[in-house]
Amino acid sequence: MCRNASRDEFCNRGADVSLRCLIVDDNASFLAEARGLLEDHGFAVIGTASSGDVALTHVAEQRLDLALIDIDLGEESGIDVAHRILHTTSGLAPKIILISARDESEYGDLIETSPAVGFLTKRDLTAATIRSLLAGDDPEARSS
Repeated sequence: MCRNASRDEFCNRGADVSLRCLIVDDNASFLAEARGLLEDHGFAVIGTASSGDVALTHVAEQRLDLALIDIDLGEESGIDVAHRILHTTSGLAPKIILISARDESEYGDLIETSPAVGFLTKRDLTAATIRSLLAGDDPEARSS
């Protein structure tokens, strides 16, 4: 089940519906790799951003279902960007999944207290793990 009850219609969509996605990361090669991976699996990548300001512009100009945001955006915090997105979208915020090359344990409670529906390491980023998080499943529990 999704955390945001105002977006239940989004949570109940099937995998056959293209999810409109924004990827936020300061690494250009990762942006290209993630975009290709997601588009190959039916996601509509509406844009990419390497900073919070560019991400906020995308969110303001387009209807998005999902934002994948790197926690470490150079001099910016992806968690701060997630909060800014939430506070500037008047209840129409996309679902947010935080991503990082580092393990979740390195961030303590920061992820848990963020507006994100979940966290994925970049090495675990797949269409299936994203859909599991959006559905409220724990992707690690499905690793059998």
